[in-house]
Amino acid sequence: MNTDITLAYHGSVVLVHPRTPAGTAWIDDHVDPEAQRWVNALVVEPRYVEALAEGMIADGLSVGQAPGGEV
Repeated sequence: MNTDITLAYHGSVVLVHPRTPAGTAWIDDHVDPEAQRWVNALVVEPRYVEALAEGMIADGLSVGQAPGGEV
């Protein structure tokens, strides 16, 4: 099974990368369109990542960490 979302930790920000159409659709449906993005990744403060990931998992997505914080 492919991971729908990967999380890349970069100190003061976490990049939330959609890896499947389901991951992209979830972000489009649940995240404010004005949220900060970097290329196709959502930029999130670390304090919000846990709740965001829990919501994704509750909706059936698979969430994983990018190795070494890099993508």
